[in-house]
Amino acid sequence: QVHLVESGGSSAQPGGSLRLSCAASGFIFSDSAMAWARQAPGKELEWVAGIYGDGINDYQAPPAKGRFTISRDNVKNILYLLMDNVTPDDTALYYCVKIDLTEVVTSRPQRDRGTWGQGTQVTVSS
Repeated sequence: QVHLVESGGSSAQPGGSLRLSCAASGFIFSDSAMAWARQAPGKELEWVAGIYGDGINDYQAPPAKGRFTISRDNVKNILYLLMDNVTPDDTALYYCVKIDLTEVVTSRPQRDRGTWGQGTQVTVSS
């Protein structure tokens, strides 16, 4: 059974940094593309970034470009999202998702597509 558990969400000031983690189990992690999605209050879900199983190739959605870095540890089965220079617009519930990366690049996120964790809350305010 696929199990994804996010952690690392907290409060931060604008311009600060956070690192989110997602512990994965129940499947061959290194064979699976993974992604981060988020949902801000009152807004739709949006993709943040995705990464192939090899950890070499990744995709950054517009919210992440130039500020966030997705990475993975295929020995520890952990997915990461390093968030730098955060702004109040980054306030959201962040989800770890096991999903085909093609869907990240071409489609809007849907909760019935892929396997989702429970989410970790990030709040950015001064």
